[in-house]
Amino acid sequence: MSDETNDSVEAMSEREKRRDQLLSAPDAVESDADPRVDVTEHDGVTRIDIRPDARVRPGDPTSAREGAGG
Repeated sequence: MSDETNDSVEAMSEREKRRDQLLSAPDAVESDADPRVDVTEHDGVTRIDIRPDARVRPGDPTSAREGAGG
């Protein structure tokens, strides 16, 4: 990597780095970089909630899901 490339990567925010990484895959689309979680902090407690509009949601990959193929 050139010095110029290193400088531009270091100048990127964490959000920009995440977006850049998610969109670098072949066939990636803009919506792949959409936020999937909301992180809030209150009285020293951090809460992470899965966004209701997240296309990809965590779950048990071994369980049968409605509408899942295979």
